[in-house]
Parts: sequence; C-alpha cells; structure tokens
Amino acid sequence: MLLLDAGDLFFKKYSTPNPENEIKGLSEKARLILKSFNLIGYHAIGIGDDDLSLGKKFLIDLSKVSQIPFLSSNVIDEDSGKPLFKRYLIREVNGLRVGIFSLLSQDVFLRASDPRKKGLIIRDPVETAQEMVRELGPQADLIILLSHLSYSRDVELAQKTSGIHIIVGAHTGAHLSNPPVIENTIILQASSQGKYAGRLDLTLLSKEASFYNESTKRSLESNLRRISVQLRSPKVSEYQNAQWKTAKERYESALQQLEGKNFFNNIISPLSQQVEDHPEIKKMVEAYKCKFPEKKEPPIHDSRGTYRSKR
Repeated sequence: MLLLDAGDLFFKKYSTPNPENEIKGLSEKARLILKSFNLIGYHAIGIGDDDLSLGKKFLIDLSKVSQIPFLSSNVIDEDSGKPLFKRYLIREVNGLRVGIFSLLSQDVFLRASDPRKKGLIIRDPVETAQEMVRELGPQADLIILLSHLSYSRDVELAQKTSGIHIIVGAHTGAHLSNPPVIENTIILQASSQGKYAGRLDLTLLSKEASFYNESTKRSLESNLRRISVQLRSPKVSEYQNAQWKTAKERYESALQQLEGKNFFNNIISPLSQQVEDHPEIKKMVEAYKCKFPEKKEPPIHDSRGTYRSKR
C-alpha cells in the first residue's frame, strides 16, 4: 500500500497573513500533523499553496525533520535556482516500480502579490509534467501525480500529457467517488478538511497502461442479467425480442472487451468519530489543546432577538 497526500496538509485555507501572536500555535500544529503522519506511515506529501502559509523557510525547516519526503516538481527556490524539495520519488510496491511526482499551480494563489509565493518560481505545470513523464518513464512501471492544480486543470493535464497513470488531486475538494478515466489516466480526489480518506485498489492483469473502473463491469453485468430475464418472458413481442437481443449482444461485446484488462476499485470513507484514534497521536493532540486552547468566540445578537455562536 502507498499512503499519499496531495497538499494543503498543515494549515487552514489561507485568506490573509497570519497574526504574529498566532504563528507559534500554528507552527506547533503543523509539527503535530507531521508527527502524526510519520506515525501513520505516509510515503509522500505533495506541496499545496496553503502549506506555504508561514513561508518557504518554515516549510523547508519542517521538511528537514520529516521522515516523509516532501515532493514538488515545479517549485523552484528563487535564491538557489534549485527545486525547493525532491522532484520525484520511486518506490517499489509488490515488485512494481512506482514513480511519484508533484505539481503546484500558480492559479491556486489568491493574487500575483500573494506572500506565500515570496522567494519562489513556479514553473508551468504541463511542461513540467511532460518532462517528468519522459524522465520517470524508463524507471517506473506506474506513474502517479500528486496534483495541486484543481480538478479542471487535472482533466486538462490528462488530455495534454500521456503517461500519467493516476492523478491524486487536491485543492478543489471534489468528491469523486466514481473517478473518471481521461485518456487512460485515473483522476482521484476526495472532499477537503480531512473528512474522508480515499482508497484505490488496482488489479494488474496486463502490461497495458490502461484501467477501467470495476463498477463499469458490474453495471454491464447487471444490465445483461436484466435483459436475459426480459428475453425469457412470454409476454415479449417479436419486435421487443429483437431489440432485447441486439442490446444483449452489445453488452456481451462490451464485457468481452474488458477481459484481461487492468481494473480498479475506488472507495471514499468518512473519517468519523467512530474511527479509532491512534493512542500516541491522541496524546499529542490532547497535549497541544492544553497548550493552545481554542478561543471561544462570544455569542452575537441577531435581528430576531436570539443569540447564536459566531463561527
């Protein structure tokens, strides 16, 4: 199994620079999240725009104490002219060589003067993706992109760049329980704020770089069973019988085309209060809450004369 995150892991959604009196608590929370992910055993973290909320230096320092590689293939340190983090990672999983790289888009930042971009050069994601595929292709059997481009940009990238097998997307927070396959690229994404975990199971039956969703096969089989029942009905007219037979042949042909091909299952599970906490992580969270208690906002009075909590 590979455990991957596509960015915006360490901080809430950015709107304005964080007040000076909150930076210590935010820094400690980011370190707590990283320690938790180390314990869980994540294999790679892609960089998102909100991960830069305290600037590049903080994120570089955080990466130095991480057991998990930080990846960013198109973010360059303006001072050194070198990539801010590792450009890619290759891991072997059950004899399969998996190449993993990460992209961040300029478009996800609020404005040209966004302070999170200070000291950084962000290269064109499409050009970088094509370069990474050329570089990783000879080294890897499977290529995964940790994308922080947005869902619509993921679709565009899949259309323009062949050779990426899986895009693990972020930023948009689209809930893709039934992920699309665009030009042989599976596009994944789950809702934001850590409310869900997505699990992709791949079954490899051939060396072809293409996959189909097993739910597609189940749907075809279900339709075929329904048609078979209709054909056995004595109430079916000759005209209806011919139509059902044509449909049956079409579904059988579609199923035959899937035989021997690679397929996948995608499951998105809610991370509710029923999910058991890791005992060590729970202790760290409780210690953090004691050190940095949440500020309770005073209730505000609305026009109807009732009180409600400020969110």
